[in-house]
Amino acid sequence: MRPALCWRRNAARVPKDDENPLRQMGRFLGLAFLLPCCVLVGYVIGHYLDKAFGTHFLTLVFLLLGIAAGFIELFREMNASSK
Repeated sequence: MRPALCWRRNAARVPKDDENPLRQMGRFLGLAFLLPCCVLVGYVIGHYLDKAFGTHFLTLVFLLLGIAAGFIELFREMNASSK
């Protein structure tokens, strides 16, 4: 028997990517880190731009942009997983 034929027999028993619980857990754990990372990146960019230009409002602007980007990506991922 050729190895390709054995692989095809076993492939029918492996759950699809959407049904695999480890893949689902990995996707949702990634979502748990998505929002804090977006907020942190926005804050850091704003902080360094404030230092570079001598202002005090860019930290808040980029912090809000990071929060918005995090929520948008969170909603996109949740919509994609619900389909």
